[in-house]
Amino acid sequence: MPKINRERLLSDLRRFAQFGAYRTGVHRPTYSQEDMDARRWLAQQYEALGLEAHIDGVGNVFGMPRSTRQSLLIGSHAESQNHAGWLDGALGVIYGLEIARVFAETPDCAGLPIAPVAWADEEGHYVSMLGSRSFVGDIQEAEIDRAVNVDHGLPLREALLAAGLSGVPRSLGEPGRYVGYLEAHIEQGDALEASGKRIGVVTSIVGIWQYSIVFHGLQNHAGTTRMAIRKDAGVAAAMLAMAIAKRFPKVAGPRTVWTTGRITLEPGAPSIIPGKTEMLFQFRDSEMAVLERLDAVLRELVEETAMRSGCRAEIERTEAGKPWQMHPAFQTAIENAAARHAPGAYVRMPSGASHDAQIVARKLRAAMLFVPSIGGISHYWTENTDDADLILGCQVLADAAEMILRGESS
Repeated sequence: MPKINRERLLSDLRRFAQFGAYRTGVHRPTYSQEDMDARRWLAQQYEALGLEAHIDGVGNVFGMPRSTRQSLLIGSHAESQNHAGWLDGALGVIYGLEIARVFAETPDCAGLPIAPVAWADEEGHYVSMLGSRSFVGDIQEAEIDRAVNVDHGLPLREALLAAGLSGVPRSLGEPGRYVGYLEAHIEQGDALEASGKRIGVVTSIVGIWQYSIVFHGLQNHAGTTRMAIRKDAGVAAAMLAMAIAKRFPKVAGPRTVWTTGRITLEPGAPSIIPGKTEMLFQFRDSEMAVLERLDAVLRELVEETAMRSGCRAEIERTEAGKPWQMHPAFQTAIENAAARHAPGAYVRMPSGASHDAQIVARKLRAAMLFVPSIGGISHYWTENTDDADLILGCQVLADAAEMILRGESS
């Protein structure tokens, strides 16, 4: 049975956090110097372990076992959000490294091949889930040609050139090479902490549907235009936001969430009636039927708001991610391992955030494990998890990996 090295695991997690260290978190955007240094360090660790390491053309870092047996991929993403936490993504990456080491050191596990991996740009600095999408063959060169950095506009091609990846081939998942994929992640919410649980067995990953909603009114003088004749695009956006707040709870699923992330008024001056407003709106759920129902209701509310406000409305769905169910047998393997190491302290739960696992799951059997986030905080530099939970999560994932590779999860 594999037994992780607690001190080494924590040491490697903290070493990885030195790449782009920022306060108690990290600032390691995709293809930054800090990100590439972290990826090269990982490749060195993989090589030292006896794995065949390489960084592919979009920055994915692979440690491939020198074995003819099917291997189990274990990993997550290596980059961070801007000025964010030290565990988001990094946790799963270092778990993959530690589990590969432990299997190599454990005589009865040495023949069970673990392939650690660090995906690129899950966080979407250029293209959300770029690395895992590339691995499953879901991104074309034309999309890479068009992509730019969301913060400063640098073309992705130029970033790849600066990172030394221009002309490097992208690695596609080879049929039959892998038995599946496991990913560990901090929960990024407070459900585990609030319920006193220490391990989350992820059942599904949400689909995210995102919209740009524009209202065109009539820009005019704020002091001389009578209220009765106004077509105020700002009022229309506010009306829609309130209509959503009233109607969505009646049609949403038990775990549906929705957010109006931004409302932009044009021209945005105190003495001018807004002539145009753009809303960025998003909802998430793990059931396709719920997503489709919310889409229909949203479009109905937009139409109703346009009629009531006298403004012309446009709605464009800019993202429509598919929810994905995690593989039942892999869920069972994680649950059985959790029952062994944390009896009564685990729970099956959906993921409210997107992860590379839902992309890899299109081609391979996949599953995820969550550990608690202190205070439910993530995407912020105060993000943290108790050391005891970091250790427990890795041990549970290692045991699940052994069951899967021995065929005990089928």
